[in-house]
Amino acid sequence: MKEALHRKLREKSLAEPYARLLGMETVHVESGNATVRMNAGPQTGNIFGATHGGAIFSLIDEAFQLACNSHGVLSVALNVSITYVAPPEHGALLEARATELCQTSRTSSYLCEVREHSSGKLIATAQALAYRTKKPIDLEAE
Repeated sequence: MKEALHRKLREKSLAEPYARLLGMETVHVESGNATVRMNAGPQTGNIFGATHGGAIFSLIDEAFQLACNSHGVLSVALNVSITYVAPPEHGALLEARATELCQTSRTSSYLCEVREHSSGKLIATAQALAYRTKKPIDLEAE
């Protein structure tokens, strides 16, 4: 059952219009964890030619969304606090990982990191908190 849910979440993420707009690719989903990649290319640029902070935040949010919903309970963001550590190299492949730290019946918390895939250079970190609605995710409706 969990494997089917994880596969379906990955498929939905790969088809999600916003994720596709930014060129995101979901690499991995398992209970409490997710990994998503995106190139820091022209589509993510800001007015100064660097990668837009909103694009980096979006990459974190995509991984967080998948990780917090990976248990089959509809979960929504309550808070995400991001720290930008360093700018990525232009054209670098970025990888966001969301890792569950704690889960209760009502909330779950995550540590999220964005790194350059090839060098491992840390780009951003985030603490994320999700509200667990207690509503099961319906695989047929999803």
